[in-house]
Amino acid sequence: MKYKDYYETLGVPRTATQDDIKKAFRKLARKYHPDVSKQADAEARFKELNEANEVLKDAEKRAAYDQMGSHWKAGQEFQPPPNRPAGFEFRTGGAQGEGFDTSDFFESLFGGRGRPGGRARQRTSMPGEDHHARVTIDLEDSYRGAERAVSLHVPVEGADGRVAMREKTLDVHIPKGIRPGQQLRLAGQGAPGRGGAPAGDLFLEIEIAPHPLFRLEGGDVSVDLPLAPWEAALGATVDTPTPVGTVQLTVPAGSVGGRRLRLKGRGLPGKTPGDLYAVLAIALPPAAGEGARAAYEALAGAFPGFDPRAV
Repeated sequence: MKYKDYYETLGVPRTATQDDIKKAFRKLARKYHPDVSKQADAEARFKELNEANEVLKDAEKRAAYDQMGSHWKAGQEFQPPPNRPAGFEFRTGGAQGEGFDTSDFFESLFGGRGRPGGRARQRTSMPGEDHHARVTIDLEDSYRGAERAVSLHVPVEGADGRVAMREKTLDVHIPKGIRPGQQLRLAGQGAPGRGGAPAGDLFLEIEIAPHPLFRLEGGDVSVDLPLAPWEAALGATVDTPTPVGTVQLTVPAGSVGGRRLRLKGRGLPGKTPGDLYAVLAIALPPAAGEGARAAYEALAGAFPGFDPRAV
């Protein structure tokens, strides 16, 4: 049986403190969670991290693991030593780990709940771990708020006490004004607790999907607004799109392409709402037909000294 170095799995030294182990696990669990990672082996890595954390976060299991692995050397086939710690039974198959899906290596170390003929070990009471995932919403969801059904891979404890990854659909309320990077906390939707302890929480980090019209810049929103040359030159009142409908915007006379006109408070809602910026873009009609060409020639004649490339 191949020896598993749980310290290497979590990327911590054997002298790591419990706080070091907790931080390392949380960082890697976020990276390899099947709902977050795009790597092909994310689910397998996630299970390996859970198993390593299960052993190293528990002082009793960690001490037993350290004792049994103290004489192991690279390349050797690992076998549990005969002088195993009291309170553990070692078997090489058939046993189930307490509360989660485990490898054969783990089963060989901690498979039994007690030594044959001895008193069964009391199941430890321990709150469930918090889990993290990302959820993508539309820009309009942040403006109006929304109810969304979100499908996630989450750990679910079966009747036999084992935990496996299952797809679970959760109804999530998206509050009005939520912004990218903010998190929603779903109490009790994390890892199940042990021995009657409460489950952990699920934290959903919000991402906003790219929009075909609007660009998000913090709490501000920008949109390109095409104008005819005469609208920019003479001024006009034009319809301007926003994520929640169309508004009328007054374009001052003499406007040029690239100018940003602010609609105060029309960005993402919130205690301090963002602004919406209309970025002016001059759209030229095609010089198709004799009349259009004549109009352009007349325009050129009206501005004989105009040089658009002059600095």
